[in-house]
Amino acid sequence: MPRHHHPPEHNDIWSVEGRFQHLLYSPKGGIEGLLIDTEGIVTQFAVDPHDAAGVAQLLSLRRDQALVVEGHETKPSPKGDGEHVVYRFERIAAVDGRATRTAARETQARGKVVRLNFARHGAANGVVLDSGDFVHLRPQGMERLQLKIGDQVQAEGAAHPLVTDSGWVIEAHRVNGESL
Repeated sequence: MPRHHHPPEHNDIWSVEGRFQHLLYSPKGGIEGLLIDTEGIVTQFAVDPHDAAGVAQLLSLRRDQALVVEGHETKPSPKGDGEHVVYRFERIAAVDGRATRTAARETQARGKVVRLNFARHGAANGVVLDSGDFVHLRPQGMERLQLKIGDQVQAEGAAHPLVTDSGWVIEAHRVNGESL
């Protein structure tokens, strides 16, 4: 049986775990949705074509890639029953077992500083660790901690995945035992 569940905070959103099959195209050549296989059961997610961020999430998927897709159950169509269950696409919650960008969660990151990160105006605002995680400290935190390449760091704070899926962004509130 497919693994469907309601996240407790969103009773009308369903999470469906399966394997990506392919995109669905509109008559004008846009993306209208995707099909996933959930233990032999086909499930469709319809995407709002005006949701550029939603459509962008679909472009890097590969056939048979494991994923968790969240969506709202659709009402019956006035055109009749379809061949499978259809949900209105909300977002991809996980790909290949890794969570995608979601609400921040509290976490710890450890590693060695491999480079400094800089804010748009040029001031150092954090460090990137050998784990791939980016510890955001703001310029005030960098000035206070005086971190440099090679330093060992243990950071605690709210985290969410980097857009590159190479690690996490940690909004540090504690670094090496010191509160910020």
